[in-house]
Amino acid sequence: MTDRFETMSIFVRVVEEGSLSAGARALGMPIATVSRRISELEDKLGAELLLRSPRGLTLTDTGQTYVAACRRILEEVAEAERNASGEFTAPRGVLTMTAPIVFGRLHVLPAVTAFLRAFPDVDVRLELTDRPVNLHEEHLDLAVRIGPLADSMFIARRVGEVRRIVCASPGYLDQRGRPETPGDLAGLDGISFRGLTSPQDWRFGSGRQERTVPVHSRLVVNTAEAAIDAAVDGLGFTRVLSYQAAAEIRTGRLEVLLQDFEPEPWPVHLMYEPRALIPQKLRAFLDFAAPRIAAGMAS
Repeated sequence: MTDRFETMSIFVRVVEEGSLSAGARALGMPIATVSRRISELEDKLGAELLLRSPRGLTLTDTGQTYVAACRRILEEVAEAERNASGEFTAPRGVLTMTAPIVFGRLHVLPAVTAFLRAFPDVDVRLELTDRPVNLHEEHLDLAVRIGPLADSMFIARRVGEVRRIVCASPGYLDQRGRPETPGDLAGLDGISFRGLTSPQDWRFGSGRQERTVPVHSRLVVNTAEAAIDAAVDGLGFTRVLSYQAAAEIRTGRLEVLLQDFEPEPWPVHLMYEPRALIPQKLRAFLDFAAPRIAAGMAS
């Protein structure tokens, strides 16, 4: 078992250094030994992990999955050893996480940069993406989720909520009038953000009060930023998530409409996999960042 952990460590270090020679130097081992250990690992697994070329090393698909699993196993072993020995050291290691693009930039990134200043032995890999991400398959420590949670094995820590708002520029509203009910949108110009709303009809209210209203989308876009920019420019009204238009609303470039008819807010959670031992780096980030994200959303 010791040899297996050592080989995993060798493999991870070679991948991190980018070549067999650099990995061997970092490990203080002969390059022939490093090459032999990785070849033996590939033979044992019956799979090719690394593609070797004069330009360096490239992980195969199997190699990418295996190196992520190795990192997690080695971290958990180190965590178990620290706990068993009663060693309460500072959190360390690489913390991997994902968040929606705009929310991540506005609310998660400030917490991450403050966390990195407070914990110099932790590095963070933050992927900002609006695509669905599977924590287990992509070997991530943490994900920010916006919206209702499906039943799952993950642990979720709520940090706030976001609203689905309708807004338009004051200039457009001065010219076309301010709708008092969702039905008043029928004669106005819509800007639909395809990731959130249908271009043909929008839903308002919740439960028994829910109703669907047809809209005329003069413009359909695939990002919230584009929808907001078009609304600020006076093209019409749009529906986005509250944090996406917060700056424009705060500065008066957009005005929120029909607040009494908004659907139920969506919760925001920090999600992670349950483990027997939660890594110190993850515990530290949750305790440090969760209240900061919550406070930022509430302000």
